[in-house]
Amino acid sequence: MDGSRFVAEPEKLQTEAFGNATLMVVARDAAEAGSVLDSLEGNLTGAFYTDTKGADETLHDALVPRLRARVGRLLNDKMPTGVAVTPAMNHGGPFPATGHPGFTAVGIPASLRRFAMLQCFDAVRASRLPPVLRDANPNGKTWRLVDGGWSRADVGA
Repeated sequence: MDGSRFVAEPEKLQTEAFGNATLMVVARDAAEAGSVLDSLEGNLTGAFYTDTKGADETLHDALVPRLRARVGRLLNDKMPTGVAVTPAMNHGGPFPATGHPGFTAVGIPASLRRFAMLQCFDAVRASRLPPVLRDANPNGKTWRLVDGGWSRADVGA
């Protein structure tokens, strides 16, 4: 299917299907690819395949943030296989309404966390990660949960 048709009728083409189903959308250029991404409903995973030598970094930088906003688990150059079992994943319902026991609408800060978008990065190149998720702590002051413990140190330090 071409990208313009998908953008014209995204709701008809994103109805959940049980069993084997594939929808392939081919965009004619980067602008149409962006429109397709902007038309996506929320999804558990989204994968972005790129040149391993970085020849398409500009295209990546233009499109991946649009995909990132619609998926819980972002994969880079990797096929999704089921769902990653990580603290960043949430399966209690579509964002922001969730039945996850760790989130509630009562009290502060729990009521604020209910509207937080949990994100998982899977096989994303280090240079493409948000600075706070890279091995080097971007300002040396940010607390990060690394291997189950809170730390301000660089990973591997």
